[in-house]
Amino acid sequence: MQKKESNKVAIIIGAGPAGLTAAYELLKNTDIKPIIFETDFQVGGLSKTVNYKNNRIDIGGHRFFSKSERVNSWWKEFLPEQNSNLNPDKIDKIFLKRSRLSRIFFLRKFFDYPVSLSFKTLFNLGLWRTIKITLSYLKIKVLPKRQEKNLQDFFINRFGQELFNTFFKYYTEKVWGIDCDKIDASWGAQRVKGVSISKAISHAFKNILKLNKNKNKIETSLIDSFLYPKYGPGQMWESVAEQIIKLGGQIYLNHEVINLDISKNNINKIYVRDIKNNKILEFNSDYVLSSMPVKDLVACLKTGVPEYVFDISQGLLYRDFITVGLLLNNLKIKDNWIYIQERDVLVGRIQIFNNWSPYMVANLNNIWIGLEYFCNENDYLWNLNERELVNLAIKELCKMGFIEEKYILDSTVIKVKKAYPAYFGEYKNFDLVKNYLNKFENLYLIGRNGMHRYNNMDHSMLTAMQAVENIKNNIQDKSNIWHVNTEQEYHENRA
Repeated sequence: MQKKESNKVAIIIGAGPAGLTAAYELLKNTDIKPIIFETDFQVGGLSKTVNYKNNRIDIGGHRFFSKSERVNSWWKEFLPEQNSNLNPDKIDKIFLKRSRLSRIFFLRKFFDYPVSLSFKTLFNLGLWRTIKITLSYLKIKVLPKRQEKNLQDFFINRFGQELFNTFFKYYTEKVWGIDCDKIDASWGAQRVKGVSISKAISHAFKNILKLNKNKNKIETSLIDSFLYPKYGPGQMWESVAEQIIKLGGQIYLNHEVINLDISKNNINKIYVRDIKNNKILEFNSDYVLSSMPVKDLVACLKTGVPEYVFDISQGLLYRDFITVGLLLNNLKIKDNWIYIQERDVLVGRIQIFNNWSPYMVANLNNIWIGLEYFCNENDYLWNLNERELVNLAIKELCKMGFIEEKYILDSTVIKVKKAYPAYFGEYKNFDLVKNYLNKFENLYLIGRNGMHRYNNMDHSMLTAMQAVENIKNNIQDKSNIWHVNTEQEYHENRA
C-alpha cells in the first residue's frame, strides 16, 4: 500500500482497538496523518497481551468472532487463518482455530454456559430447585411482563425469578459491586441481546442435527469455535501498530493527554505529558478521536465546560479489574474460562490460558491460569499488595477444590483501572454529556471508555470505522457512530 501525502492531522487518544483501527482506516482511506497518544507502555488497551516470563495473559479473554464481515475481513488482513498449509509451529503471526468451552462453577459443580436444560443441569440443581425454576419460567411466559426499570427486571422478564436468583443475581452483583436493581436495564439490552432459554435449547438441537450453517446468525454466547492469535489478542494490535508506523502514522507510548484547547466548536490544540521525561508537548489538531474515559476527557477541557456537564461526567463510574496469574504443574480442565458463581469466594472468573492457545504458556508441561477479580479503585481488593492478592487467589482456588497449594510454581498480578464503564451512578444523565461533546465539530468519541458504553472489541472497531467515514465524507451528524451496538440481536450475557 502506497503512503499518501498528509496535509491534515488527526489526534487519536488511546492505542486500544478503537484508536488503532481509526489510525489504520485514516491511513488507508484519507490523506490525514494520525498521531496516537497512549498512557500505557504497550498498545492494545484492554485487548493487550501481558507477557510474564513468556507466560502470556489475556486480560478478560478476547475471542475473535464477529457478526460483522467487515471486522472479520479486517482482522485477517493482519493475521492469516490456520489451515492445512499453515503450521502454527512455524509461523508466528497466525490465527488459531479454537474450540470454545466455558462453564459455570456453582454448588461445587460444573454447569453448561449458557445454561441449558440438560439432564446434567437438572441433576446438579436438584429436584426442588429445578421445579421452582421451571414454574418461575412458565410464569413469565403467561403473565404480563414487568416494566423494566432496572437490570433485575430485565433478567426476570427473560429468565424468571428463580433462574435469575440462581445464575444471574449474585454473579452480576459480584461483577459490578452493586445490587441488580440499581443497575440500568440498558446494560442488559447490550449484553444479553437475543439470548434466551428457548434459543439455547434450539441451538443445542441444531448442533446435534448439524443445522447451524450460518454462524453469523448465531448469538455470540452460543458459538462453539472462534479465531485466536497465536500469542494472544495483543499480537493483533501490535501487528496493526507496526503497519500504522510503516504507513506514516505516529504512536507515542507513555504519553498522557492533559489539556484540550477549545476554539469555538472545535478542538484545535492538545497538550500531552511525556510521562517518562515529565515534559509537556503541544500539538495542533484538525480532528480528535478519543477513546479515553469520558470523565477524563471532560476534565481535560479545563475551561468553558458547563458546570452540569462537568458534574455529571465526574459522577460516571467504572469497575476496575485484577488478574492474578498462577503457574501450576497440575490442573486438568478443558475450559477456556469458568464463571465462578460460588458465594463463598471473591473470584469472579478463571481463565485457562493454555486452552486459549498452547503458545500462551512457556512450558507446555505447566498450566497458566488467571483468576479475575472485579473491584473499585482503592477498595479493599484493589489496595491489597501483590503477595496478599496471590495468597487470596491460592486460598480460594484450593477452597473450591481445583488444586492443592503445593502445585503452585509462580505468580504475578495485573491491575487495570476503568475496565468496565458502569451503568449506574450518573449514567442516567449521560446523554447530557454526550450531547455537549458532540457539539465539537472535529471531536469523535469512539470505543468502550470513549463512549462510556460496554462495547466489545469488534464494536469498538466499528465505532472507529464509522468515525473515519464521517471524517472522509464530511458528515457532521455523529448519530451513526452512536448507533453501533444498539441493534437488539448481539452479544453475550456475562462480563
